[in-house]
Amino acid sequence: MKMLRFRSPSIRSLDQEVLCTIRLLDDSEISCTIQKETKGQFLLDHVCNHYNLLEKDYFGIRYVDPEKQRHWLEPNKPVVKQMKSALHPFTMCFRVKFYPHEPMKIKEELTRYLLYLQLKRDIYHGRLLCPFAEAAYLGACIVQAELGDYDPEEHPSDYIRDFKLFPKQSLKLERKIMEIHKNELRGQCAALAELNMLQRAHSLETYGVDPHPCKDFTGSTAFLGFTATGFVVFQGNKRIHLLKWGDVSKLKFEGKTFYVIGVQKEKKLVLTFHTTTPAACKHLWKCGVENQAFYKCAKSSQIKTVSSSNIFFKGSRFRYSGKVAKEVIEASSKIQRDPPEVHRAQFGQSRSYNSLSHKNLIMNMEPLVPALPSTNEYEEAAADPAGVVAVKDPVPLSPLEPSAAADTEQSCAERGSSSLINDLQPHCVSMETPYLPPLTPKAEDGLEEDDEGGGALTISELAYSPCASMLPTPVEDSQGGVNQLFSSPVQSPARLLRELHADPDIQAQLEAERERDREFERTRLAARSRMSGILASSLRLLSSNERVNTWVLGVARFVAVLMGVLLITVPTLLLLLESDIDVSFLHEIRQTPEFEQFHYEYYCPLRRWILCKISMAMENLWSD
Repeated sequence: MKMLRFRSPSIRSLDQEVLCTIRLLDDSEISCTIQKETKGQFLLDHVCNHYNLLEKDYFGIRYVDPEKQRHWLEPNKPVVKQMKSALHPFTMCFRVKFYPHEPMKIKEELTRYLLYLQLKRDIYHGRLLCPFAEAAYLGACIVQAELGDYDPEEHPSDYIRDFKLFPKQSLKLERKIMEIHKNELRGQCAALAELNMLQRAHSLETYGVDPHPCKDFTGSTAFLGFTATGFVVFQGNKRIHLLKWGDVSKLKFEGKTFYVIGVQKEKKLVLTFHTTTPAACKHLWKCGVENQAFYKCAKSSQIKTVSSSNIFFKGSRFRYSGKVAKEVIEASSKIQRDPPEVHRAQFGQSRSYNSLSHKNLIMNMEPLVPALPSTNEYEEAAADPAGVVAVKDPVPLSPLEPSAAADTEQSCAERGSSSLINDLQPHCVSMETPYLPPLTPKAEDGLEEDDEGGGALTISELAYSPCASMLPTPVEDSQGGVNQLFSSPVQSPARLLRELHADPDIQAQLEAERERDREFERTRLAARSRMSGILASSLRLLSSNERVNTWVLGVARFVAVLMGVLLITVPTLLLLLESDIDVSFLHEIRQTPEFEQFHYEYYCPLRRWILCKISMAMENLWSD
């Protein structure tokens, strides 16, 4: 029989439906209603059902709290509890959470298309740092996927100028993109152009990096990220740290301080970073725990609950719930169905041309940094008397030095993808689309993690400087962006050290201190080695004689058992003999003849003797 449950009006009000709006990768939106107990997995499944997406473990849903701190929606917790401070209706974004280590192993074209959309956003907002040659090729692949083959009758001479591909794109870069689009990519359909773009992008060092701005121990600005390979740190345009997941032993945080503990070259390594807020530090820690579990573990059953602090403090506890990378790849290989239809954004609706136009969701209007060269750059192209146009070339980007691992991964991906490209090629159709004048991008929703304006990465700049507004840590662009966030009125400690080390006197003092430290270290190591030698010889003596070793173990077991029995029997006897607790169970034991005989013949004389000895000792003590 089902019992009726009566609820108060305040509880019933919590069961009212809440409207959720989810913004997709192509800037379209879908909505649904949820209840109080609806968990985050429901929203993720709702979006995947909308796409007819099976390889959904790479994706997640992101939201922003009132303090502009971004979070990933946890699938096993109620949505209302996670967004308790957000205003109704809830607005979230569907994004790639875990970037595939090898995009060529993605089974379905639909999943590759969604990853392509995410990478296109990463390029546009400076998250994916590209050398000049790579930037031109990636831009040409995007143009080929959206425009199809170049047609001189339909495309004007400056048609690339209308594509918003990079935060700031120079005239030289646009010319290179047009050259590759006209000559190298002709005949490729949208699916093949997107595949080539994924193959080239995944070999870059910043592929899959969600940059978290921090300070290192010297006070210098650094960007932390987590990739399929491991934990990375960027300063300027260089990757200064790469700690593979197998070498990372623990991630933890305390307040605003984030710690990465690992092993490098057989030595313990502790990296310390400082964030702007405790919430940003906790988000950074949770992202690291999830990425480590996804890429490192072979099975989801190996994932353990992680604590942010040590054993004496409660701290934060978190466990990644979901499949790991190896399980996702295995599940993808078992997909047996007809490929779903891919509904690509129309030419005029592409993000390269038009941003969000849903003004009812725009909460924080901030102007985008122009993605085109400045007007002065085009105005400086003036014709001379002979009719020759002089164009001022921008400063080229200093290309990053790719790591050997990246080169190896790229060559393996190229070999493994040849069959996939051959399968795509026969079905490709030239997507020639009549040229339409694009719309000017507008300022986008302040909620979106990578759709706002800000200090964006310029393709000709040397520093890795993603848009401040798309960083997981909230940064106000009106206050100077990332630079203002980490600006310090005092001089950098590293710079001060460099200036001090230039003085010969200070150099001599430092050398003397180093010599003293080395001497102390040698003394300490010698003492430790002597002690370890004594212990080792004792252990060898015990282990060499099997009989002695067996005897010692037997005595140790006997002593342990005896101590356990005494710890149980002595308090029980004292409870029976000295306490006045009148419980039926104890009363029955006290009335037995055996207990009375023990009490009067043994215990009472023993107690009187002990008390007599104690009194005599006290009298001798006082007399002295």
